[in-house]
Amino acid sequence: MKKNQPNNRRQFLKNTSLAALSLGMLSQTAKAKRSPQTEGEVSLDCEKTTEDLYGQGPFYTENPPVLTDNKLASTEEEGTPIIISGRVFNLDCSEYIPDTIVDIWHANDAGQYDNVGYNLRGQVTSNEQGFYIFETIKPGKYGTGGSYRPSHIHFKITPPGFDTLTTQLYFEGDTDIPADPAASNVGDNDATNRIIPLTENSEGKFEGTWDIIIAGDGITNGLHNVHLDKGMVYKVTPNPFADSVLIQYGVFQKAQVSLLVYDAQGRLVANLEESTLPPQKYEATWQPSHALPNGHYFVALKINDLQVHYLKVIRKR
Repeated sequence: MKKNQPNNRRQFLKNTSLAALSLGMLSQTAKAKRSPQTEGEVSLDCEKTTEDLYGQGPFYTENPPVLTDNKLASTEEEGTPIIISGRVFNLDCSEYIPDTIVDIWHANDAGQYDNVGYNLRGQVTSNEQGFYIFETIKPGKYGTGGSYRPSHIHFKITPPGFDTLTTQLYFEGDTDIPADPAASNVGDNDATNRIIPLTENSEGKFEGTWDIIIAGDGITNGLHNVHLDKGMVYKVTPNPFADSVLIQYGVFQKAQVSLLVYDAQGRLVANLEESTLPPQKYEATWQPSHALPNGHYFVALKINDLQVHYLKVIRKR
């Protein structure tokens, strides 16, 4: 663990552009918006994930395989690689929901579904921290009469003991969204929060974050207590990494601080910090053993036992 020399709080906030970083933090958990009543105050805009207007559609296949490596598409599958990840929350975003089954299917790069086998079909389950993740390719479009359906991924989402939500995910910038009745719907099946941006990472893959907000019982999350005065992980580099990764984070008030690393299944694989720290910016270096496999990991910051922020990191050797 390596810590920077002390800085005063004002200089720290200036150096790290706190306001912009904090809005980025909230976008990785639940939607954030400016309150019109109080200038500068950030509040959670926790909106239920809606069903898609088209429902299940004609191309669903029962009993899809469970993905043990989070890869929906094989390495030989043609198309643009994408990674979709997020967290499953209850309806007021006060709890995250582990063990939620996320059933996924979509068309291939040519806009065709595999209706014989299980290509580009599978299930993942949200882990003990409520996170889910999968890798696939961006679906191709297919014609519907005189138009094309925008690129989309189908989901059936089932929290433990609750009803299944059937919906679709779309992507920002798709020129076929405005004319599509489902993707452009603003009624009961409003797709606004199901249209996400994709950002290219250093591997040439595109990543998107989509948090699922659904009826279910989970574990207290404390998001309503996340404000700009706690802390965040603001950079992990390099990412992907091979042997070690530098983690830069900030603590904004004196607190009991934990910096933890979880694997994609939610198992704790490293505890990089656990002590009472004053408000400063800090660095930690994670050097996992060679036995730890390649894959996705989550670096999580806890302030007084409340997980306030996380970033995703990829190990690739």
